[in-house]
Amino acid sequence: MADTTPAPKPRGRLAHWWDGDFAYQFRRSPVAIISFTVVMLMVLAAIFAPLIAPYDPFDPASLNLMNGFSSPMEPNAFTGETFWLGTDDQGRDVFSTILYGLRISLFVGAAAVGFAMVLGITLGLVAAYVGGWVETIIMRIADVQLTFPAILVAMLIFGVAKGITPVEYRDQMAIWVLIVAIGLSDWVQFARVVRGATLVEKNKEYVQAARLIGRGSGAIMLRHILPNVLSPVLVIATISLALAIIAEATLSFLGVGAPPTQPSLGTLIRIGQGFLFSGEWWILLFPACTLLALALAVNLLGDWLRDALNPKLR
Repeated sequence: MADTTPAPKPRGRLAHWWDGDFAYQFRRSPVAIISFTVVMLMVLAAIFAPLIAPYDPFDPASLNLMNGFSSPMEPNAFTGETFWLGTDDQGRDVFSTILYGLRISLFVGAAAVGFAMVLGITLGLVAAYVGGWVETIIMRIADVQLTFPAILVAMLIFGVAKGITPVEYRDQMAIWVLIVAIGLSDWVQFARVVRGATLVEKNKEYVQAARLIGRGSGAIMLRHILPNVLSPVLVIATISLALAIIAEATLSFLGVGAPPTQPSLGTLIRIGQGFLFSGEWWILLFPACTLLALALAVNLLGDWLRDALNPKLR
C-alpha cells in the first residue's frame, strides 16, 4: 500500500534563521533581549516623535511662557496644564523635547558610524590588498590619529569645517558637519581591524582561485574578501554607535555640536545643567537618563554581539 503521508512543507529562511545558533543564543540571553528591546523602543519613539509627542516643542506659536518651570505631573500654577516630565524655562514640554532630541542623537550617531565604517573598510581593504607605500601611508596616518583623543579630533574637524562654511548656512549644515567630524575621528579602528583580517584572507585559496580566473582587484576585494571580514566590523559598529552618540552629546554639551534650533540630547543636558542648582532638576535629569539608557543598551547589545559572533566562545 502506497504511503499517502503528505510531504512536510519546506521551511522558509526566517524559520531556518530562528532555529540557528545566532537566534538561539539571542533567545537564551536576557541581557540581549532587554537591551535590544530598549534600543528598538527608542528608535521607534524617535522615528514617530511627531505622532507621539503631545506638543511640538520647537514651534514658537505653540509655546506659552506661563508654563515655564512646571514640575513633573503637577498642574501649572498659572495655566493649570499638567506635563508628564515638566517643562523648561521656555514652557517647552520636556517629554516632547526628549523625543525630538532623540531623533537628532540617533541620526547623528548612526550616520557618523556609517560614514566611519565605509571610510575605514575602504582604506583597510586597500591598505592590506595593495600593500607597499599605500599601506604605509594609510596606517601611519591612522597611528598618528590614534595619538589624539577622538573627541579632540572631532572638535578640531568641526571647528575647521564650521569656519569655512558661510555664516548663513552654518545652522543648516551643523548636523552634517557634526556627522563628518565624528566619522573622521572614528574610522581608524575599522581600518585596522579590516586590514588585519584582509592580510589573512588574501592569501587563502579562494582568493588565489579568483585571480587565476581573471578577477580584477576591485572585484576580489568587494565580492570575495569583504564578506569574510564583516563579522568583527559589525561588532565594532554596534559599540561605536554608543560612542558616537556620547561624542555627539559631549560636543553639543560643550556648545560646538547641534544648533539650538535642532537640539539633541546633549543640547538638552547643557540647557538643563544651567537650572540644576536652582531647583528645576527635571530639565537635566530626564534627558540625561535617556542618554544613559540608550548608550548602556547599545553597549550591552554590542558586547553580546561580540560574544555571539566569536567562534571560540561557542
